[in-house]
Amino acid sequence: MESPIIQLSYALDTFYFLVSGALVMWMAAGFTMLESGLVRSKNTTEILTKNVALYAIACVMYMFVGYNIMYGGSDSGLIPSVSFLLGGDNSVADVVGSGGDIYYSNLSDFFFQVVFVATAMSVVSGAVAERMKLWAFLVFAVVLTGFIYPVQGFWKWGGGFLDQMGFQDFAGSGVVHMTGAAAALAGVLLLGARKGKYGPNGEVHAIPGANMPLAALGMFILWLGWFGFNGGSELMISNIDEANAVAKVFVNTNMAAAGGLIAALITAKLMFGKADLTMTINGALAGLVAITAEPLAPSPGWATLIGAVGGVIVVLSVIGLDKLRIDDPVGAISVHGVVGIWGLLAVPFNNPDAGFVTQVIGAIVIFAWVFIASFIVWMILKKTMGIRVSEEDEYEGVDLVECGMEAYPEFGSQK
Repeated sequence: MESPIIQLSYALDTFYFLVSGALVMWMAAGFTMLESGLVRSKNTTEILTKNVALYAIACVMYMFVGYNIMYGGSDSGLIPSVSFLLGGDNSVADVVGSGGDIYYSNLSDFFFQVVFVATAMSVVSGAVAERMKLWAFLVFAVVLTGFIYPVQGFWKWGGGFLDQMGFQDFAGSGVVHMTGAAAALAGVLLLGARKGKYGPNGEVHAIPGANMPLAALGMFILWLGWFGFNGGSELMISNIDEANAVAKVFVNTNMAAAGGLIAALITAKLMFGKADLTMTINGALAGLVAITAEPLAPSPGWATLIGAVGGVIVVLSVIGLDKLRIDDPVGAISVHGVVGIWGLLAVPFNNPDAGFVTQVIGAIVIFAWVFIASFIVWMILKKTMGIRVSEEDEYEGVDLVECGMEAYPEFGSQK
């Protein structure tokens, strides 16, 4: 290619990468709205604070050390190298001299990756809602975004041993979503359920969220952001084949969400006799998580089916976790963890480069690393600063205890 064409392609692909990253950043608003709608009003300000703070922490920690762990390389493919802060960007001579092999800015890659690590941490926020200490959560965010997430990210996306063995995860059903869910599960097991959630004889008591319009808005924001999440993971758009691939990823992402929503709506109606909105919302998100591992290879029909299976799974998983007395106020472990596993296992149906056994090994390795590492960190926090608020503070609501203000003061606290 001639120099002007190379430079134009580089600019276009960099711009596409940055816009895709901005869409994924907007998913932080989606998680914030979704979670604030699904918790009680007395806990709204605190969960808003968690979400805005975790995003900033993720950005700083990933810049400081996480990005270099994930993409710094390694001789073994198992233990990544460690270095700090970001390097420079590509020069014109480097880009032109590569003949088009360098097709986007280094810093655009960092920006696109940093919003992914924030997404993983957002998954944790909803699962531990309404009873976790704010500062314990934020300390954990430092460790997950700076160290735990980047290590398993290196194993796949950084060219580590999972990538070398052929494990496939296009945009992060495992690397991002299951990672967040595994960290959340470790925290929830040590944290325990909210007071009043489960009765002494196995009863499960519903604890409705305060704002269903916000929850629905959060779902649509996440749906929109997912086009950047999956579409940006194609990494370039500057030729016909890549442009067609991006278009297919967008369509498949959209169809999987639609399939998941419809399947969850029907499943909830059959099981409960009602059109359960929270299950329906989580069905759409489950469809999105399911297709994230491979949004390019399937046809739109296959993508719809993969999403629909995710929508059924998420309803059954939410019910199953409640029977196990694992309290997840927003269904994050089911949506991102259980369905994340389904997404990884569905890849071989359409991608001939993926082997079922390899996908199973990859899922087990990522889950085990994140769960065990997170459990150790949560345990240290529990023994030192404590991770759960007092019973009295939980009853009063963590808004006043942790943040000193209510989200809806004119209506008074709703216990």
